[in-house]
Amino acid sequence: MPLLSAHHISKYFGERALFTDVSFDVEDNSRIGFVGANGCGKTTLFHILTGELTADDGQVVRPKLCRIGYMQQHMSGDANTTLFEDVLQVFSPLLALEQELENVNAALNAPDYIGDLSLIERQSRLQERFEAEGGLFFRSRVRSALLGLGFREDDLYRTMDTFSGGQRSKAAMARLLLSDSNLLLLDEPTNHLDIAAVEWLESFLDEYRGAMIVISHDRYFLDRVTNRTMELANGRLYMTNGNYSVHREKREQDKEIERKHYIHAKREIDRIEDNIALLKQWNREKSIRAAESREKRVERLKAELVIPESELASIRFKFESKAVSGNEVIEAGELSKSFSEVPLFRNVDLHLRRGERVFLYGPNGCGKTTLLKIIHGLLSADRGFVRLGANVSVGYYDQTQSGLSNDKMAIDEVWDSFPQMTQTQVRSAMAAFLFRSDDVFKTVGLLSGGERARLLLLKLMLGGDNLLLLDEPTNHLDIASREALEEALSDYEGTMLIVSHDRYFINRMAERMIYLKPEGTITVEGGYDALCERLKRDEARTESERKQDIASGGEATPAKRVDAGKRRKLGAQLRAIEQQIATLEAQHAATEEALGDPANAADYERVMELSEASRQEDEAMLLLMEEWESLQQELESL
Repeated sequence: MPLLSAHHISKYFGERALFTDVSFDVEDNSRIGFVGANGCGKTTLFHILTGELTADDGQVVRPKLCRIGYMQQHMSGDANTTLFEDVLQVFSPLLALEQELENVNAALNAPDYIGDLSLIERQSRLQERFEAEGGLFFRSRVRSALLGLGFREDDLYRTMDTFSGGQRSKAAMARLLLSDSNLLLLDEPTNHLDIAAVEWLESFLDEYRGAMIVISHDRYFLDRVTNRTMELANGRLYMTNGNYSVHREKREQDKEIERKHYIHAKREIDRIEDNIALLKQWNREKSIRAAESREKRVERLKAELVIPESELASIRFKFESKAVSGNEVIEAGELSKSFSEVPLFRNVDLHLRRGERVFLYGPNGCGKTTLLKIIHGLLSADRGFVRLGANVSVGYYDQTQSGLSNDKMAIDEVWDSFPQMTQTQVRSAMAAFLFRSDDVFKTVGLLSGGERARLLLLKLMLGGDNLLLLDEPTNHLDIASREALEEALSDYEGTMLIVSHDRYFINRMAERMIYLKPEGTITVEGGYDALCERLKRDEARTESERKQDIASGGEATPAKRVDAGKRRKLGAQLRAIEQQIATLEAQHAATEEALGDPANAADYERVMELSEASRQEDEAMLLLMEEWESLQQELESL
């Protein structure tokens, strides 16, 4: 029996159908990726699955065994609640039971208590139920989960408004972890997370034993954690067994078949309509009846006609350079930058040649955006140099979207930057980026993140620069827009230096990766996966060398492994000699004490015996000391 089933679900907003006839089952081991363009209805469908919204048609079947945990894209809550209190709310039934038990206990301890046996029985029942449902341990479970997710002890009592978006996402995951859900609905869970946190989430979901449906534009993440994919497009649901990459390949095949069917159906409709026009020209009763019959057939064909997605609205653009740069595009050396005396990076060297596609990568806060701004001349380095090659013109995409004027209309934002264009040309260009009709007159400040990103990309395309510095260009874009951007950049003949955490985008586009560290850079040919392999090898080699250094006292080359063996042998010999010297010193002290004893002074033979023993001990100690010094010198030379 499925864990959850959706049967012929439809949802309308006014007369517009958001989606129709959506059906699918969620088995107890399903790991479903849910994709689709922004605004197609993915979150609305989630709300229908949880019961927060009612479908206009169809029904959702949720058996009693189905326990849904829902992580929303935009998390709300009391900003003044502490982290611990926020996550503790997952146990609200236990908290209510605890409060009821406290009320009963208070009544039993009240001065006017008259020995009501029913109250004592109620206390006993509540206590048994409280303990059976985990009431003695639920607070410690919350604490353990939060500490396990990387929060510190003092974080537990900070208010939620003091945490970053990524930390709040982790708090939401803690609530799901403790909720005993067997079906997770995750709406853009990787938003606000850095790569380390996303990789943690991937590990968590890999070990999670229930089912899940996850909405995401992160294609690399979807490939890692899902085994089925469903896509909302054109108001319909498409299902594929496999992760996103498998689904994408299958959908391309289906779209091609759909396109051929569409072309065939259109030709058939055109042929029949030509026949209808001819029959009507004859203007005879029989021909009129035949024309009416064919018109009904055309109506049926048009009703069944499915417009292929390639015919639907999508971004269409192409980056072209207005001039060709020299072969050497960027040369930078010994770059260093600090803020408030806190070092950000140092010893950074860069060399980009014409036509290269290079990605800057590293953890949040390592200085990638700062480095782009230094290259663009928006910031100065503390030391080092940057030189741009001959005839290089720079186009810069700012991830903060600060290059847009919020008070302008969208059309003016473009037109003011390119006044040589006519209004028709500007509107045509904006239409290619899905700004149509009255959309062009929207105020920039009222545009969504995705619309602002498209406006910036449009301005970048119109600039015609031959060096693109792109800072997180796929942020705010849905998958269709990301793939359109990838296609446009693939055809671009200029040079690109790109900062991105979109691992799928990096693997598709990167020729070379530069990993930025505080002490410099690591350069790797290839994409994200190649960089991960390099970092793993470096980490493994570093750990191996560390262990060998501990054992041998130095770098573990073959020659030094021999030296390490010698050092260990010499050390053992020195320790043995030191022990012999200590023994001789104690023995010599006893001999000298006996020589000074008045009882031995009158015994000539005893004195001679002790004197000879003392002499031999001195000689033996002298030989040991000479041997010790020789071994010590040999050890120091190694």
